[in-house]
Order: sequence, then structure tokens, then C-alpha cells
Amino acid sequence: MHDVIVTRTWAVLGVALGVLTAGCGAPAAPTAAPTTVTVTAPATSRPADTSPPTAEPTGAGTPRCTAAGLSATLGQGDGAAGSVTRPLVFTNTGNHACELRGFPGVSYVAGDDGHQVGPAAQETGERAGAVVLRPGGQAVALVQFVQVANFDATVCRPTPVRGLRVYPPGDTASLFVPAAGTGCAGTPPGPQLTVRTVTAP
Repeated sequence: MHDVIVTRTWAVLGVALGVLTAGCGAPAAPTAAPTTVTVTAPATSRPADTSPPTAEPTGAGTPRCTAAGLSATLGQGDGAAGSVTRPLVFTNTGNHACELRGFPGVSYVAGDDGHQVGPAAQETGERAGAVVLRPGGQAVALVQFVQVANFDATVCRPTPVRGLRVYPPGDTASLFVPAAGTGCAGTPPGPQLTVRTVTAP
């Protein structure tokens, strides 16, 4: 009987030791869930532009000058054989920059109704690039006035004129420029007016 008790006691101790041994073993490493890491690249930045501004913008995005925001006058002329050349001066009367590019339309007008007298000015020379006019800025187009007395009167039909009707390049509205003189109501063999492209003064 004593031997049976001792045997059972050792058996119980053996089981207990087995449990303790299993509990003291190194725990299994947990399986880590996969983690996604998003790395955002830093935004690139450019250093501030410290270069001096250009004299005029390139014209990209600059609206076209129209008659509503312009005035036009004639400057002093230079005489030549049988003609006088005078600068037609456009001034930006608006409050924002605009651009002129190409040839203005120019013709003589007469009477209270401002009807056109004879052919409009003939374009001459190359078409230049855009001229940007800041508020108060100016651009010029040279206009040549031929002495119509040099034409045969029966063909020219000399007619008193009040001035010029001027269309800014690309515009359908016009400006009036006083310039009393004489034009041809008929169609002379050569141009009574010629105009060059708009350029900077």
C-alpha cells in the first residue's frame, strides 16, 4: 500500500513538472499583420524669381486693344515730294494693359454723317509683332498722305474732308481723328493714303 501511494505521488509530481516545464518554455512569436507604409514625396519648390522684370510682358494672355479703350491723334509730319508722312498715335486710355498688332484701317471721311471719301489707306511694309500698351502707353503707325492735286482731277474728284476714320487693328469699332484737307472721292491711279504696321514709339 505504501508503495502504491509513493508511486501515485511521483506520478502527480511528474505531471505537475511537465505542466510547469511547458509553461516556462519560450512563447511562440506572434505573427505580425502586414503593414503598408505610404511615403509622400516632399513637394518640390522653386526659388523666388529675383531677376528684374522685363520692360514689357510678352503679350501672352494680354487682351487686344479696342477703340473703347484708345484715343488716336496725328503727330507732326515729314514732307517728301508730293506727300506728307505723319505718325498716327494710339494711346491706351483704359486701366489695364492691352496689345496692338498689325495694320490699322484708315480712310478719309467728310460731312456731318462721316461718310468715307475714296479708297481706304493701302497697307505697306511688313506686319510687325504685338506692341503692349500699359495704361497711358502709346503705339504708332505711320500714315502717308499723298497730295491729291497730283492726280487727274476728273479721276480724283477732289473733295474736302474733315479727318480720318481709324479702326484699331482687328477691331470693328472706329475712332475719329480730325485732319481737315482734301481727298479723292474717285479712284485715283495710285493710293491717296498708305499706312504702316503698328510699332512702339
